[in-house]
Amino acid sequence: MIIPGVIASSYFAAVGDYESIATTTVGAGGASSITFSSIPSTYQHLQIRFISKLSAGDDVIMRFNGDTGNNYWNHILYGNGSSAIAGIPFGGAYSAVALYYTGSTSSIAGGVVDVLDYTSTNKNKTVRFLGGYDDNGSGNMDLASGSWSATPAAVTSIVVKPVSANFSQYSQIALYGIKG
Repeated sequence: MIIPGVIASSYFAAVGDYESIATTTVGAGGASSITFSSIPSTYQHLQIRFISKLSAGDDVIMRFNGDTGNNYWNHILYGNGSSAIAGIPFGGAYSAVALYYTGSTSSIAGGVVDVLDYTSTNKNKTVRFLGGYDDNGSGNMDLASGSWSATPAAVTSIVVKPVSANFSQYSQIALYGIKG
């Protein structure tokens, strides 16, 4: 949709606007979580890109600045090819932003998470997610949003983790900064 008076390119970041901040590839033995710390405050937004496999079917969540309180809210829409579901899956129950679920140990998940205006100290943080998983012909696609409603603060660290499983070897999670 074109809005009169608004330049269409202002809706999208150009290819050169993405800069790699850090990438973690899980080694042998797996990992219970992946942490990005000392995140620079030189970007407008952050983006997390991942491809992962877990040691068991599990939810994967994200926390900011070590906050484990009930300060997170989520909305999700997902489909599996035969049905679709929408709702508020966790509403703070995991004290984190819920990102995605994997069906089993054979599931391979991938997706992109945007953390908007992460340096603002005047508003709560908003997260949007697009991803899903494949489980040998079954699986689902997710479209989700979330927010961190603690006292507004700049995001300086992010933890991504399965609730009770581990990331399996070769899972990769990368953090990018998006210029303004």
